[in-house]
Amino acid sequence: MPRADAAAEPPTQHTEPDPGGTARGPGADDVPPHGSLTTTLARWASGLRHDDLPDRISAYATSQLISHLAVVRAGMTHPLGHKLVEAFGPPTGDRPEQAAYVMAALSSCLYLEDSMYVGHVSHSTVGVPLAFRGEQRLTGERLLTAMVAANECAARVTAASTLGPFRGQTAAHAQLVGAVAAKLHGAGAPAGEWTDAWGLALAAPPWSLRRAFLGSDAKVLSASVPVRVGLDACRAAAAGLTGAEDILEHPGGLLAKVSEVPTPEVVTAGLGTRWHTETLSFKVHPAGAYVDAAIDCACELHGLLTPAEIDDIDEVVVRAARLTMVMDREARPYLDRERSAILALNLSVAYNVATALLTGGVTTADLAEPATADPVRWALAAKVRLEYDPELSRGLLSATAPLGEALRQAEERAQEWFRDFSGGRTAPGVFPKGAPSPTFEHATKAIGSRIDVTLGTGRTLRAQRAHAFGSAGAETRRNHRRIALDKLAATGAPADAVESLRHTASLDAAELDAAVRAVLSL
Repeated sequence: MPRADAAAEPPTQHTEPDPGGTARGPGADDVPPHGSLTTTLARWASGLRHDDLPDRISAYATSQLISHLAVVRAGMTHPLGHKLVEAFGPPTGDRPEQAAYVMAALSSCLYLEDSMYVGHVSHSTVGVPLAFRGEQRLTGERLLTAMVAANECAARVTAASTLGPFRGQTAAHAQLVGAVAAKLHGAGAPAGEWTDAWGLALAAPPWSLRRAFLGSDAKVLSASVPVRVGLDACRAAAAGLTGAEDILEHPGGLLAKVSEVPTPEVVTAGLGTRWHTETLSFKVHPAGAYVDAAIDCACELHGLLTPAEIDDIDEVVVRAARLTMVMDREARPYLDRERSAILALNLSVAYNVATALLTGGVTTADLAEPATADPVRWALAAKVRLEYDPELSRGLLSATAPLGEALRQAEERAQEWFRDFSGGRTAPGVFPKGAPSPTFEHATKAIGSRIDVTLGTGRTLRAQRAHAFGSAGAETRRNHRRIALDKLAATGAPADAVESLRHTASLDAAELDAAVRAVLSL
């Protein structure tokens, strides 16, 4: 939420796991009880192999890859994407570090990236292994394994620090952790090198300024800058520079500095059993996650209204959770029609609901002129009113993401933080109860909305959603591959390359490179 050194040939032991199992990622029971958090995490993640992944986790990673490629392609078609490619080159460039940088910028500019509990980690965890796939000669299996290893590391560190000022896109330390893990897993680097690289990368974590983040184009560099820092840290560690091993848990370390209620135990909880990768929510609208369900509702109502009835709309009432209202309010000062900052458009409930009511959807084109200068949609946006719905707030906080699991994990440690965070305005009994989940096999994300559209005739139409389409939950667990494939196909990606990526785990290095290059070439 807004608020160098790889060898040309990968090491043999990474390509051929030890048949005796010593090279495999240990399960939770095998993790030593001593050592720093980064040491424990590095020992587990550096040994992870594709055979260690449950089939459902490999499947999630494949959908994550397909969806992320769609995000990068969509970014390349937007005026901001054109400027990024002009400044930094295309994502198909021959310099992996530069390709990783520009890919992270492209994937973060539209708010179309997928997220998990917790973090928008794909900018680094998917973008970095994609950028290094040629240099590291990654097969499909090795790419997916590097992604999962990086997902688990980045999401865990982000979850341990999420009760504080930096969540969602502003939690740039997620990209520092993810970039190091993705790069070094692909390189087959030893665990000690991971620990040093993390210690170096996290020494000076980025600190977002909300005015710039919400009110300018600077947001598009929020992921690419930490990706570059993480890759520099990998080079430094490979050359022998050392980092602080206790960079996460030390009183002067990351968690104490970027979180108001740190939960360090989350970093190593359930390694090999509690897969953060399966908490993925797949984005289908280029808008804030707190707006997605309202867009779904407006799309439904568009199909029920004639053009004449849309012209006759008298009022649109959007009922939402408190967090939706907070994010909309923060974006409002930076809305100025076609001069609006892109994140302000992403977070504006009124602009996105008006767009979906008028057109039946929200697309990349709706975040640029001439759409953003359309007086008709701004006139309709002026008729949109937000109202607080305590039941939707309860639903949001009872789910795994975005905050429910973090609050349950922190228990009484989070009570005061939550009161301050909600400004004391949240209804009694909203704070989620219960123990943290031992696994994420049934993870959910429930940011719902309800819309009432009243026409000049007095007729009222209603649509409601308990969660947005693509959010973590039973429906997405069944359909995530189709959601990801439709998302990529909608960008006009070559059909043969899309078909190849359906079977990523079976691709050799040359086949993987060809499919990715075809998708990223506009």
